[in-house]
Amino acid sequence: MTTHGPVPRIWSCGGCGLLWPCPTRERELRAEYANMPVSLALYLGALLVQAAEDLPGTPPGALHRRFIGWSRLSPETRQ
Repeated sequence: MTTHGPVPRIWSCGGCGLLWPCPTRERELRAEYANMPVSLALYLGALLVQAAEDLPGTPPGALHRRFIGWSRLSPETRQ
């Protein structure tokens, strides 16, 4: 079990305080869903919807990059 889960309503990391998903959680999710990219996309999409409800002032593109965009990049190109 990870300590890097999201803090409800503010979407920061419960383990390190960075924006969720933090780099540690991204690595964990890549490993957990290594052979299931569609499942990862569905999981992240569901969380994106929740975050959009909790963070109504955040631009949709920023939320998409934060919650889903990283999963399509290789870890080496993620910045």
